[in-house]
Amino acid sequence: MRPGIRACEPRLRWRGKLSRSVILLSGGMDSATVLAIALAEGHECYALSFDYGQRHNAELRAAEALARQAGVIEHRTITIDIAQLGGSALTDKAIAVPSQASEGIPVTYVPARNTIFLSYALAYAEVVCADSIYSGVNAVDYSGYPDCRPDYIAAFEDMANLATKRGIEGSPISICSPLIRLSKQQIVNRGLALGVDYAATVSCYSANAAGQACGLCDACRLRRAGFAAAGAPDPTRYAAAVDHT
Repeated sequence: MRPGIRACEPRLRWRGKLSRSVILLSGGMDSATVLAIALAEGHECYALSFDYGQRHNAELRAAEALARQAGVIEHRTITIDIAQLGGSALTDKAIAVPSQASEGIPVTYVPARNTIFLSYALAYAEVVCADSIYSGVNAVDYSGYPDCRPDYIAAFEDMANLATKRGIEGSPISICSPLIRLSKQQIVNRGLALGVDYAATVSCYSANAAGQACGLCDACRLRRAGFAAAGAPDPTRYAAAVDHT
């Protein structure tokens, strides 16, 4: 049995809260906030990250640092090459990451990414006997991705509990998305109150190897606006001076 993995046992609870959770940890500000929320609620956290062929893989080093800082039970990084399929500016270097906002679903959408990630998290949750999966999806200040909506999360949870041993044996797994209806300002405020080190996070779609942000992509614009609205200093490290007006 791997270090950090314990045999299944009756579910523990802490002040009425579910005690063991899988956290989808990308290394960005939203997932870092979700990890802090889960820890504050008393969960034992098992963090899961993905090396999926993304061009901005500096986020994986950020995820490792955040997991260490938080003292999670275990942090695993799963390698899956979604880049083989193409279809997104985040996985196909022949498609440029937009530097301006656009109408509709942007080219940074990665087909079925959250479904793939949640499926791995579901399998991991069964292995470690976790009662819940925490995801940082957001449907307020976001890029319009269809797999970030409340209806999608609810549908995945229904499917998960039809498709798993736990689910059919009466121990359903909850899909928790505490940020889904929050603005970026509210997310920043929540995270700062919980002591999240946002300087350690990487959100940029085009971050360089050092984790410095471009300042122009959707992720950078939303992140910067969130800190500005919250009246908090933006700790993002930028690769170059950017006109933020």
